[in-house]
Amino acid sequence: MSTTTRWWWVRHAPVTENNGKIYGQDDLNCDCTDAETFARLGGLMPKDALWVTSNLKRTHQTAAAIVENINDHQVPAPLVEHDFAEQHFGDWQGMTNVELAAQKEGDWHRFWLAPAAEAPPGGESFVNLYERTSRVIHRLSEEHAGRDIVAVTHGGTIRAAIALALGLEPERALSFSIDNCALTRLDHITGTAGTHAPKPDVVWRIGHINLVPKTLL
Repeated sequence: MSTTTRWWWVRHAPVTENNGKIYGQDDLNCDCTDAETFARLGGLMPKDALWVTSNLKRTHQTAAAIVENINDHQVPAPLVEHDFAEQHFGDWQGMTNVELAAQKEGDWHRFWLAPAAEAPPGGESFVNLYERTSRVIHRLSEEHAGRDIVAVTHGGTIRAAIALALGLEPERALSFSIDNCALTRLDHITGTAGTHAPKPDVVWRIGHINLVPKTLL
C-alpha cells in the first residue's frame, strides 16, 4: 500500500511595478489581467485540495484570480506559510541587474543572482531558502497525506521543491526555468517497498515542470 500526496505548484503572476529592479521579498502587486491564463489554470485545479500561499501578496492575488475561474467546487481560504516566500536578497533588493553586476565586478551567475550558497548582505542564500522550503513540504506532506496541495508561491520556492523531489544539490536546481503562472506537479509517495520492509520509504514522482497554461490546446 502507498499514499500519494500531490503538490500543484504555481508561480505567481508577473510583477510589473518593480520597474526592472530586483524585488525578492519586497511585497509588490502582480498583474492578474490575463484572463485566458487564469481560466486555464482554474480548469486544471483539483477538487478538495488544500491551498497554500506565501505571506507575500502577489501569491494571494494570483490564488484569488485562479479561484475566480473555478466553478465546479468551493475552494477554502489558503493557508499562509511564511517559509514559502521568495529568497530574501537583502541589500540587493531595489537594485537593477546592471547595478548589481557593477557591484559584483562581473561575478555574475548565469541563471540566478548568485551561487546557491552565497547570501547577499542583509539577506539569505538560496540554500537557506531550500532548507526552509523543504521543512514545510515535509510537514505538510505528513499532515495532509493523500491529499492534493495547491501551492501558489515563487520561482525560487518552486526550484527548491524540484531540488528536494529530484535529490539535487541546490545549485543544480537554479538551472530550472519557472515562468509566471506556470504549473509544476510533484507527487510525494510513501509506502513500504515490500512485505518485509522495516519502514515506509518515500519517493517523488515528477508529473510536469513549468507547464505554461497557454501552451495547452
